[in-house]
Amino acid sequence: MARKKTPSSPSNSVEDFRHQGARRKNNPPAGMAPTFEVRERETTRYSYDPHLDPQLVWAGKAEHTSFEVDVVSLHIHERISTKAILRAVQRPELVQADLFGETPLSADQQVEFYKHEVGWANRLILGDSLLVMNSLLVKEGMAGKVQMVYMDPPYGIKYASNFQPRIDRRDVKDADEDLTHEPEQIKAYRDTWKLGIHSYLTYLRDRLLLARELLAESGSIFVQINDENLHLVRCLLDEVFGRENFVAVVAFAKTAGQTARLLPSVSDYLLWYAKDSSLVKYRRIFLPKSALGGGAEAYHWVELPDGVRRRGGSSEKHLGPAASGWNVFRADNLTSQSGGPSTRFPVAVGEQVFTPAPGYWKTNAEGLLRLGAAERLAPIGKTLSYVRYLDDFPVFSLGNSWWDTGIAGFGEPKIYAVQTNTKVIERCILMTTDPGDLVLDPTCGSGTTAYCAEKWGRRWITCDTSRVAVAIARQRLMTAKFDYYELLDPERGPAGGFKYETVPHITLESIAKNTEIDAIAAKYQPQIDQALADLNRALVGATGRSPLQEWEVPREVPHPLWPEDAASAYESLWNAKKKLLLLSEEVRDELQRVAQALGTTWSSLCDVPNTPPKAGWPQSVRQAYLKLQDLKKQLLEAEPQVPEWLRTVYTLTGHRWETLCEVPEPVPGEDWPPEAREALRRFWEAKRAKRREIDESIQRNAPQETLYDRPKVVRGLVRVSGPFTVEAIPVPAVEDPTQAPIPQFEETAGADLRALPDEDSHAPVGSAVAWQEGRVSDRAGDYLTTMLNLLSKQGGVLFPGGKRLELENLRALNLGLLHAEGETKRNGTTLRVAISFGPPYGPVMAFQVQEAIPTAKMNGYAILIFAGFSFDPEAQALIQKAPVAGLEVHFANIAPDVLVGDLLKTTRASQIFTVFGQPDVAWKRNDDGTYVVELRGVDIYNPLTGQTEHSQGSEVAAWFLDTDYDGKTFHICQAFFPGDPDAWDKLQRALKAQIDREVFERTRGTVSFPFAPAEHKRIAVKVIDFRGNEVVRVVTLGSEGGISHADS
Repeated sequence: MARKKTPSSPSNSVEDFRHQGARRKNNPPAGMAPTFEVRERETTRYSYDPHLDPQLVWAGKAEHTSFEVDVVSLHIHERISTKAILRAVQRPELVQADLFGETPLSADQQVEFYKHEVGWANRLILGDSLLVMNSLLVKEGMAGKVQMVYMDPPYGIKYASNFQPRIDRRDVKDADEDLTHEPEQIKAYRDTWKLGIHSYLTYLRDRLLLARELLAESGSIFVQINDENLHLVRCLLDEVFGRENFVAVVAFAKTAGQTARLLPSVSDYLLWYAKDSSLVKYRRIFLPKSALGGGAEAYHWVELPDGVRRRGGSSEKHLGPAASGWNVFRADNLTSQSGGPSTRFPVAVGEQVFTPAPGYWKTNAEGLLRLGAAERLAPIGKTLSYVRYLDDFPVFSLGNSWWDTGIAGFGEPKIYAVQTNTKVIERCILMTTDPGDLVLDPTCGSGTTAYCAEKWGRRWITCDTSRVAVAIARQRLMTAKFDYYELLDPERGPAGGFKYETVPHITLESIAKNTEIDAIAAKYQPQIDQALADLNRALVGATGRSPLQEWEVPREVPHPLWPEDAASAYESLWNAKKKLLLLSEEVRDELQRVAQALGTTWSSLCDVPNTPPKAGWPQSVRQAYLKLQDLKKQLLEAEPQVPEWLRTVYTLTGHRWETLCEVPEPVPGEDWPPEAREALRRFWEAKRAKRREIDESIQRNAPQETLYDRPKVVRGLVRVSGPFTVEAIPVPAVEDPTQAPIPQFEETAGADLRALPDEDSHAPVGSAVAWQEGRVSDRAGDYLTTMLNLLSKQGGVLFPGGKRLELENLRALNLGLLHAEGETKRNGTTLRVAISFGPPYGPVMAFQVQEAIPTAKMNGYAILIFAGFSFDPEAQALIQKAPVAGLEVHFANIAPDVLVGDLLKTTRASQIFTVFGQPDVAWKRNDDGTYVVELRGVDIYNPLTGQTEHSQGSEVAAWFLDTDYDGKTFHICQAFFPGDPDAWDKLQRALKAQIDREVFERTRGTVSFPFAPAEHKRIAVKVIDFRGNEVVRVVTLGSEGGISHADS
């Protein structure tokens, strides 16, 4: 019975799993990253074995025998704990750090990054998977620490099919508005497909090599792919992991079949390889057998509740074994090709004698006696078979064809364009990992692997280059609800294991070796023998019958176990049959005459066949035969309720009588004396008791199989996701190439930049013909020149509301991270302006802001503009936390058409540089000292129009509140999803007794829950738009309830 929860302690019913013994390195918080950044370029070189044979060949492979990967740090941007969020919405108290999985460190230790072990928190990382995996290997020493890798690389070359541009749209198409404009995604696409399948294979092989380094010796990797590239990817895996470590190809049903000119494609595939196949961890997964066919194709026989056995008909499979308590079984082979003298002998069953010729019995004489005592022997024709019940082992091993993973397999709505069915990934996790093991997915998508790992108590790391994917995964994990599984060792958490359900695995051997059966049989056999002797004595004396052997004793009809309706229907059937038998007596002479003429014997009309007379019969015999057939038909159809009675008996007991003639006579018969009736009752009671006790012994002594997909659930507890962090790779700032090499830029030289279009050109600024076939050069010097030319052509930057900041005398600048300078006039005064460009394939980071600001201030600039394709939230927060007197700082979006011009059909963004604003936030102090924050709106850059558009607070995808912002990491203490009213639905239904509906209604709105001011007296509001872009507002709370405007 579930424990009753009181409203005063709502969190008692909400728990999460904590991985107590697991540790991770203390990688830097994003807010402290500027003090940590190492500017020197550090790389790791990986090499391939050039002597592999055979191997796949593609363009560029011969030159790619080794490759270098930048060594980057992973910065923690957010800490998330659903348990902390639910606690905060109930009580305006301080949120404890331990809810977020943080380990307290001293001041010195806090800045000694990657030097200390801290408590585990799962990880959602924004960044290229190659860089992420290399960082895990080099910076965190995680080689051999991952138990399973799941990779779902892009299936095809189409740009639009690989990336989802918005959180709220998964039906991506090939129109311009459907293309992602995220710089990281654009780079990922170009790197993966610039040479078509050739660069794709290089991209994938590099990542497979690093994944192999991360895997434990007992680890596994699963690569999901379709039939287009299945053969190529398998060749890659053979090269990286070795053909000897191939485990299986799994075919699984797609959520929907794709149309095709020829055969439609209805399946995708998993390629499963082990790090070392001799050491691979494998937990067998079982599926339930079904009388409808799944795992039970050979179970053609049924044992009815009264013990009668008969062959099942093909038309009966729809009923299933549970329809009337039937016991489905198969007549299994009892012989073996190998054995010895002890397993080769004749066996008598009833009046039949069987030998195992030409082989041997599967057990010795003692074993066969026990099988006989357990009623596990079935003579079928001339063969003695072993009775194997479906329930002896009601499951069967999962194979490599999974056809139950279609659309019905989704346990929740599909939220991502290329989302994988959870059942597929769950099976991979359950087969190859234990609770507490680490799972890595370098292709996060909607976070299905992380979701499944969290569900089954595994640790997880996942990454993606798409901000949309990270936003979807964050919300999915944050709002997820799971069952709470019973722990074997609560002190160790999931790593101590779960308590699982088990099923008995009854085998012929387990029965043959069960000595308890001997004792049980010896206990009941005297009772059976005595009852049989009494029965024979009564019957022989009263009816003159011959004595019965044990196997000849008839079963009661109607049986005591039959339902009352079945017994009543049988009685009606028997009464109808008696009438037919009485009429048969009236035509006995005719029956005997016709039967004698045909060389047979008939005792009643029921014996008359339904077949037509044969040619050559005498005319008199033919006429008499047809007359008897007609009489039989009339008698059988005389009682119209017979079909209904037959159906009743069949439905309730399983006895299948097609006509009245097949209805057996009652047992005991009308001529049986009371002594015989009593002896028959005792005989079958003893037999049933013996069988029942033997069955219990068989169940009790059978080996048990663990069901790893059925851990025992603790009722009354709702589990949410454990603490996890959102991290990102820092992108190097752009510096003059004469000062330092730039890791992000490729070393290959490109053609000279094309000149910008002249006044007579019809191409808009930013169009695909404005520079080198729509491509921005990947070389730093060319990139900075292009950006400066574009800014000069535009003549300024656009501010919200249509205002422009006109720029004059623009020229290149080589001053640290300041790349250009110019002038603007304001109120008749000329002000100096500095411009710092962000990297072409990443956001403007906090360390770029921190280094550029003092340079601009010291050199007398009045305005500093950071121009980038995206902006790290911590970069925005840095300005708000510590405004610089005398220096205006603005962030300007560069239109992503500059990057994707060659991928677009048309280019619409003529305004290249556009400044965006901060979230419009209001806050107030309540009478009890708590605060409430309201999100009124936000100005967010729209890459399709090149304009900054104002959205109401209710129109954003999500917004989060950190009620005690420390300037290092954003702690999501409160989470709101105005753009997805159903986000918290599952938890709302699960916690309706603990948290009022009105509370969850507020999580769809724009006003926060009350919160108490904390140590830093500072809050932060983060707003997420539907394209995954993030903007941050930092607010300093005034003392004594006053409002501070220091952030404005």
